[in-house]
Amino acid sequence: MTAKTLNSQRHPHSSKVRKIGIFTFPGVEILDIGGPMEVFTFANLFLQSQNVMKEPGYVIEVLAEQPGSVTTLSGLQIIANCCYHDVSADIDTLIIPGGNIISYPFYKDPALMAWIRLMSTRTRRLVSVCTGSFALAESGLLNGLRATTHWDFCQHFSRDYPQVKLEPDQIFVQDGHIFTSGGITSGIDLALALLEDDWGHEIALFVARYMVVFLKRPGGQSQFSNYLTTEAANRPDLRNLQTWIMQHPAEDLRVEALAARMCMSSRNFSRLFLSETGVTPAKYVEMARIDAARHYLETCELSIDTIAEKSGFLDPERMRRAFLRELGVNPKNYRDRFNLHYSNADETKKLIGSAINQDIPRDVK
Repeated sequence: MTAKTLNSQRHPHSSKVRKIGIFTFPGVEILDIGGPMEVFTFANLFLQSQNVMKEPGYVIEVLAEQPGSVTTLSGLQIIANCCYHDVSADIDTLIIPGGNIISYPFYKDPALMAWIRLMSTRTRRLVSVCTGSFALAESGLLNGLRATTHWDFCQHFSRDYPQVKLEPDQIFVQDGHIFTSGGITSGIDLALALLEDDWGHEIALFVARYMVVFLKRPGGQSQFSNYLTTEAANRPDLRNLQTWIMQHPAEDLRVEALAARMCMSSRNFSRLFLSETGVTPAKYVEMARIDAARHYLETCELSIDTIAEKSGFLDPERMRRAFLRELGVNPKNYRDRFNLHYSNADETKKLIGSAINQDIPRDVK
């Protein structure tokens, strides 16, 4: 019995050809479209090269108000296959990208909103990338649901759509069959998760490796570093200290030592640091050490004990508690999820070959 036959018997929906519809508009961010398209394209190449499917597993259709060329935010042009309002069925996953919504608020079109509401009842998955979430919110489909969007538009989003449970620090969020993702490249992360939902972890990991990106999952990864929200705004000397902390996580970073570098008393330094950054020095140091440990866990094969020492935790148990507290995952599981070099490519191909013979999870965890 071939792998394809066995896979079709166990998971009859896995071998189905899925149509991906991607809506586009003038001023669209091209990576919001191109990123997910590349994920599904490389998935097609892999599935066919491994004789899992003879035809492409995914058929991609670019939709617009009218067929023809559409100028993206960068000035590049893409070609839409057909009018979106001519499509009312056969779309498995509908993707709404973001773009220049300030000068071109496409989501204010009542006809488009009516079509999105209709398609929501006819697609298996409704997806937004970046500020494409504004269209889903404007349509009313996100009312009462959890969602995210590009971090720079969160205040705008919350003001206009207070009925949506916004989670601004997430790469992507799933609530029912609706998926929203954060800033620009998060569309790749979400597409990889959708691919994993369809075909399993190993195939998604292969595509991630081929595209030279991390296979990210919700939890343990955020849209941006915590440091973007804790940088001292009015004190260049304090910003320099923060940079030094991040570059030297294994140094003596007790409050007394940091205060001495600033030529201040410990009490004054702690008060200044908290008022300028919104976090205590100890909390910032812990964040810096977690970030350093994440880097080692993602990029090398050092032991957990060595990583704890190099990132300043010294004690691996202390590092484990910090990871669980801040990221909701322990260091070992973090490495299992995010390290692209932990196993070699040959081992990955073997895993992928066997993946289609295993039970494939039907939800994105």
